[in-house]
This record gives sequence, C-alpha cells and structure tokens, in this order.
Amino acid sequence: MTAGATDEAGDGAVPAGTGSLARAIREAIISGEFAPHQRLIETDLSSTYGASRAAVRTALLELAGEGLVDRMPHRGSRVRAISLEEAIEVLEVRIGVEGLCAAKAAERITDEEITEFRQLRQDLVDSVESGNLMGYSEYNRRLDERVREVSRHGVAADVLSRLHAQSVRHQFRLSFQPARAAKSAPEHAAIIDAIVARDPAAAEEATRVHLISVIEALRATA
Repeated sequence: MTAGATDEAGDGAVPAGTGSLARAIREAIISGEFAPHQRLIETDLSSTYGASRAAVRTALLELAGEGLVDRMPHRGSRVRAISLEEAIEVLEVRIGVEGLCAAKAAERITDEEITEFRQLRQDLVDSVESGNLMGYSEYNRRLDERVREVSRHGVAADVLSRLHAQSVRHQFRLSFQPARAAKSAPEHAAIIDAIVARDPAAAEEATRVHLISVIEALRATA
C-alpha cells in the first residue's frame, strides 16, 4: 500500500500512511461519527486528520472498495447506507468464511497465542460483568482481528476484512445493549475455548452459533 504524505497534525491527526488514515475514517463510519449518506469532503477530512488531500483521496478509494463509501462522479464521496437486510446477508456469508478462519486458528495456534487468547477471554467476560460495554466492544473487535491473524489463511482473512466492515456498523449498536452483551460474551468464550483446545470442528461450530445469534438479534431490531 502506498503511503500518503501528511501535513501539519490537526485535532484528529493520524500517523502518516493511507492505511492508518483509512482505518481512522472506517472507525468513524462504524461508530456513527459519520452518518449514512453524509458527504465526506476531502478538504474537511484533510484538516480533521492532518493528512494531505492525496492521502484522503486514496483512503476513500480503499473504503469504497470495502463498500463503506460511495464515490459519486463529480460530486465527491459519501458514507454508503447499508440496510439491515444487506447486513444480515453479509453475516450469512460470514458464517462460512469466519468458521473456516476459526477452524484454521484452532489448527495453527501457538502456545504463546493460547496464553493471549485465554487473557482475551477473561477480559471479555470481565468487561461484561463490570458493565464496561465500550471495553467489551473493543475486546470483541480484537478477537475478530486475532482469529483472522492466527488462522494464517490470507484469502479468507482478506474476504472477511471486507465483509466485516459492511455489517459491523449494525453489530456495533448491538454491543452496547447490556442484555445482548450478556448473551454474546459466552458465545465468544466458546469460540476461544474451542480454539485454545485446538478443536477445529468445535471452533467452526461455535462461530456458526454466534453469528446465527447475531442475525437473530439484528432481525429483532427491525
């Protein structure tokens, strides 16, 4: 990935490089800081993130490729509105690919990574029990990321990184519902338990059960 230059840092400055800039804008879209259909004006983003317009343009092209941004000819960019039904369809596709990643992670996890996953499991459970839903959301994101990395399956991880961005905006809201967090935390714990036990079939099944549960929760919000 080609790095973009940065200008003087603004309030929301990010490190040099379009990768980190795209990540910052992606997180702002997922969290709702940028609303669906909102125009993303390059000069404003350049000022906010302390990045050059060339870097902003490249980051927006990357996010357009992920389906998070619409590029409009002669009109710039805007946040793409992803319907609940589309998010559910994406989750249905994720069941197979994410299950594959979990199974591969169970096959390939190292002893050092097992220690890390056990700590992550404890952090997930503790954050829900203490009512720290912001922390829970972050640990949830970290688990998704680490399962992809530990799977060491480049194609599946790449597909998931694109699919995940399109459905996670709806999931993000679910993670701040105490009742939902209390239900999903044991589901995440089951995924971790299967991976650290090096049981690919159980890891894949636990992932399938969790994502079906997410789909049901999203449908209930309709």
